[in-house]
Amino acid sequence: MKIATFNINGINQRIANLLAWLEEARPDVACLQEIKCTNAAFPHETLAKAGYRAVWNGQGANHGVAILARDLDPIETRRALPGDPLDHEARYIEAAVDGVLIGCLYLPNGNPQPGPKFSYKMAWFERLLAHAASLRRDDVPAVLAGDYNVVPTDHDIYAMRSWLDNALVQPAPRAAFAALLRAGWTDAIADLHPDERVYTFWAYLRQSWTRDAGLRLDHLLVSPALVSRLVAGGVDRAVRGVDNASDHAPAWIDLLD
Repeated sequence: MKIATFNINGINQRIANLLAWLEEARPDVACLQEIKCTNAAFPHETLAKAGYRAVWNGQGANHGVAILARDLDPIETRRALPGDPLDHEARYIEAAVDGVLIGCLYLPNGNPQPGPKFSYKMAWFERLLAHAASLRRDDVPAVLAGDYNVVPTDHDIYAMRSWLDNALVQPAPRAAFAALLRAGWTDAIADLHPDERVYTFWAYLRQSWTRDAGLRLDHLLVSPALVSRLVAGGVDRAVRGVDNASDHAPAWIDLLD
């Protein structure tokens, strides 16, 4: 079972890119972030013609998440992260696919920090920790995949000097991410490639792509109930280099059936 996560940065703007990647990579499940469209404008018919059925949570020009499944109907279980009924930003959706619970998330960026946006980021992270703990207590076979907007360690960024004040690298979100790992979740890409510098994001500015000035922001966390099935994973870097590319590349894992 191949599970991928991809911050598409505007699904309708980049639908050709998405379809080309789906055809080549053929993930069984694809978690998308920043779809940046309303629910009505989500291109579900186009995706269905390509063999992918979907559940989605859109929000106009901002945020938005979706789960695609190849030749299967994802069974939606949640369309919001528990813990704050007043939070209406479309940042989480969850579905069961072929016996695996898939949580697709787009964690807040948090910039500028300090300030209300960073406070929201950390409050959202605390809610994610609580939900992840509930999945662990129930021993759910789950993958929490998405754009976490966290660089877990200095090893996951090309250089720190330009990013020291950025919310992506601050101690608090790094500590929250580390808490997920201490609670038993496995950072699949880091676990599979411990000695490599693996990036999933290259900003549009300062020729970041051509300089390989990347960051690892997109993560697939695997629950203990699934970790023995984890056999491979990586990043489809070439997707970042095509015309009209998102500033992220897809990350993926393979689980034994």
